[in-house]
Amino acid sequence: MRILGVTASSILKVTSSYESIASATGTGSSGTITFSSIPSTYKHLQIRGTSYDGTGYSVRMRFNNDSGSNYAWHRITGTGASATAGAATSNTDMVIINTNGNVDSQPASLIIDIHDYASTTKYKTSRTFDGLGQNDTGGEVELRSGLWMSTSAITRIDILTNGSFTNLTRLALYGIK
Repeated sequence: MRILGVTASSILKVTSSYESIASATGTGSSGTITFSSIPSTYKHLQIRGTSYDGTGYSVRMRFNNDSGSNYAWHRITGTGASATAGAATSNTDMVIINTNGNVDSQPASLIIDIHDYASTTKYKTSRTFDGLGQNDTGGEVELRSGLWMSTSAITRIDILTNGSFTNLTRLALYGIK
């Protein structure tokens, strides 16, 4: 059995299941990072990277420039001392990192999986795992699920914040075969 390139015998294997599509770095002058012209030749997509805007704004995601109330999400958040959960529906985007207004000294790390992005017969779902250090709590981890209520194939992904992404924001988009 192969799990992320590791076989059941725990021997690391080279895998060609992931292909780099694009990467982006924040400039300090924009609160949007866009991946566009995404080819439809993969089964799933994955975004990996770090995100930092220096202002404590949450990071959100939209597909195909759709700003209608077509998004929903769920989350489970854990700190060293507690766990919380939440959800939202009928949003104009999906939250992928919530900094709770804290200005962190380090960027958040994240992995976003977008399932069956090229399908035209079902709504699109995503799964996000992120971790961030927070000055007042010592840090947290989050597991989020997202839903875009559209059967359109995803050809564009916008990662958004109300502030500006600094050069500590580095994101890479991969296609998964």
